Amino acid sequence: IGCGGGLVCEALAQRDAIVTGIDLGRTAIEVAELHALESGLKISYGCEAAEAHADAHAGSYDIVTCLEMLEHVPDPTSVIQAATRLVKPGGEVFFSTINRTPKAYALAIVGAEYVMKLLTPGTHTYERFIKPSELSRWSRDAGLEVLDIVGIEYQPFTKVCRISRDPSVNYLMHTARASS
Repeated sequence: IGCGGGLVCEALAQRDAIVTGIDLGRTAIEVAELHALESGLKISYGCEAAEAHADAHAGSYDIVTCLEMLEHVPDPTSVIQAATRLVKPGGEVFFSTINRTPKAYALAIVGAEYVMKLLTPGTHTYERFIKPSELSRWSRDAGLEVLDIVGIEYQPFTKVCRISRDPSVNYLMHTARASS
């Protein structure tokens, strides 16, 4: 969900996963389709909202990812509910987003958008950042069990991203839908 240009989709397809990527951005989907074609990867892409995809494909996926997009949508709970509907019973859903902390504001907005110019200014809105406690509650309300939360650290000078124990800026949440 929110696959953008398909980077995660391609990484999964290279590991022999059967992959579907959806995004509301037509240009992003076109870029993803072209790159998959050039790479010889078989990935099904669609320009479609998560909710509409869930209506048509409920219970179809073993794993659903929703990475770095919840902080950009007006109703993240609707996307979380759609992800829950998409995954099979016993399946797993992974979310990543930005925590609503002063440190996240300093690094993700001031640092990334204005100082380092890694992102277009205005890409993020602090009020849309999501605390792990909020994402946990919304996930449980949607029928998911929270299994783990880890931090994600990005080093802009080395362009290295790694898992950490500090979820104060970016974090990844691993959840699962009950088996029955």
